[in-house]
Amino acid sequence: MHDAGLGQFLLLITAAVIVSSVFRRVKIPPVLAYLTVGLAVGPTALGWVSDLDQIQILAEFGVVFLLFSLGLEFSLARMLALRKVVFGLGGWQVAISSLVIYGIALLFNATQEEAIIVAGALALSSTAVVSKELVSRNELGQSHGVLTMGVLLFQDLAAVIFLILVPFLAGGSDSSFVIALGLTLGKGLLLFGLMLALGKYLLPVLFNEVAKARSDELFVLTVLMVSLLAAALTHSFGLSMALGAFIAGMMLSETHYKHQIEADIRPFRDLLLGLFFISVGMIVDFSEVVGNWHWILLMTIILLVLKSILIGLLAYRFQKDLSTAIKTGLYLAQGGEFGFALFALGERYGLVSKQFGAVVISTVILSITLTPALVALARKLSERTRQTGDTEREARIESISDACAELEGHAIVCGFGRVGQMVTRFLKQGQSPLVAIDNDPIRVQEASNAGEPIHYGDSRRADILKALGLNRSRLLIITYNDVDTSLKVIRQVREANSSVPILVRTTDDTQVERLKEAGATEVVPEILEAGLMLVSQVLALMGTPPRSIHQQIEEARRNRYKLLHGYYPGVNSQLLNAEGIPLEKLHAVTLPEGAYACHKSLSNLRLGECVIDSVLRDKTEIPPSRELKLHPGDTLILHGSAQQVEQAENKLLGG
Repeated sequence: MHDAGLGQFLLLITAAVIVSSVFRRVKIPPVLAYLTVGLAVGPTALGWVSDLDQIQILAEFGVVFLLFSLGLEFSLARMLALRKVVFGLGGWQVAISSLVIYGIALLFNATQEEAIIVAGALALSSTAVVSKELVSRNELGQSHGVLTMGVLLFQDLAAVIFLILVPFLAGGSDSSFVIALGLTLGKGLLLFGLMLALGKYLLPVLFNEVAKARSDELFVLTVLMVSLLAAALTHSFGLSMALGAFIAGMMLSETHYKHQIEADIRPFRDLLLGLFFISVGMIVDFSEVVGNWHWILLMTIILLVLKSILIGLLAYRFQKDLSTAIKTGLYLAQGGEFGFALFALGERYGLVSKQFGAVVISTVILSITLTPALVALARKLSERTRQTGDTEREARIESISDACAELEGHAIVCGFGRVGQMVTRFLKQGQSPLVAIDNDPIRVQEASNAGEPIHYGDSRRADILKALGLNRSRLLIITYNDVDTSLKVIRQVREANSSVPILVRTTDDTQVERLKEAGATEVVPEILEAGLMLVSQVLALMGTPPRSIHQQIEEARRNRYKLLHGYYPGVNSQLLNAEGIPLEKLHAVTLPEGAYACHKSLSNLRLGECVIDSVLRDKTEIPPSRELKLHPGDTLILHGSAQQVEQAENKLLGG
């Protein structure tokens, strides 16, 4: 990179850091900061950066890693189980929305090519923003969450197709376009099958060997190698690099390293996506935005009203539930991030005018910005949850408060890792009321799907503790591995003038005095026997008779700690021990309508060495028996190694 290019690149990074910091302080999403930087320093505004070629080369990899991340969320087994939602509701939504928006774009004097790109950009929704809203509100397992994620899955597939289509829009006649499209889809299907076959038989062996080395650097390098090789392979076939990355993500989604891969790839994806959004902002003509602000506002209103009504009607026809339809429609009403990628390609091929590009991209940005308000409006209109504020924090706190309103004399478990889950099992076994809190969204989703009384949140905040019913609780248990986090929780409890006993888990005895001085009632070290000691203290403080405590502890020892084996993993949980032996895990699988296991008895299912610990039906736990026939909506708690659980889930969902 020459000196001028290096200076421009450093200018962009510096501006991004400053603007992002300011935007975060006022709680504005960082993507808007990147777009603002690109718009401000681009050639149509301040003109500080004029050479976009080198920046766009790096920015393209942002799209590659975005598609790779989306591929990780795409499972063939889950797709088969949710085929009616994904291909039914999702297919109709994309098709009808695209046609309607295409027609409206033509009415606004758009060319055929512009109308197609506009339809693709606005028919899709924001996967990143919507999925984050669902996870933060613990709504993924609810009916509107299932419909929303099903539609988003199909939109991810449709986005790949739109990205493939854009280069051909710059081609010749309609007939050559159709032939070229057919050839492209044919090559894509052939390459898709080839790469999936390689992923099924080669990648698990590769990643098992890499995992045994227990080297974070080697693991990250392997992930980068696989994703970039797949992107280069599709590029060599004349297809989009993004398509190759998407297929690579799909291949890796079938392995049990999915969550670790997603966590490792996130920093690269976010950094390069930041550059991508900056480059998108730079191609927007600032004067066109200023001169067409009224059109931007009008198009945003039309988009939100049109998509919310259209998707709501389709969702209602699909499930006949007005509340679910309202939430699904409003959750998916915004435009999607893929609009930026589509317009970047359109700009490169000269298919989009500056005015249309500026108006539509600005419309997508504004609609994404309004998503939290749409979610709050959806909750109000559905009359399912009372909403006292319009912010995500207030909505989550109210949801937690409502769920814990009837709890009295309960235990609050802060942290739902291995020890927190062990404590919870013993409390549930003794019929003691409890609630748990954790800030790992993956772990919360897994445990919540299994019927655990858990909420997503930060226990270091006084409002979260109050929502959990701190003043009515009988005991607070802190299971974090980090002493500083535990100290902050203790101080929040004591500053709230609460005298509730606090039981703290720690790795060793070096911080016992410090924790007790802060206000801890009891401090217990780690390892299995220490975990049993913690459980005995919990049960005693909850009022369990001493003889019952002794019997439970001895029963756990006699069964070789069977009750303590297996736990719900989080984002950073290890899948192998120091010797490379797979660790046991728990995983909840909910059977949607159309899953392979529905209406079959357990005796007819061959799940290998994976064990079904229990079955939840209508929030009631059913002991698994060979004669038990599974129904749609049943949640099965699987117990085994990561590979065993993955294979069993694929069998249950897709056969």
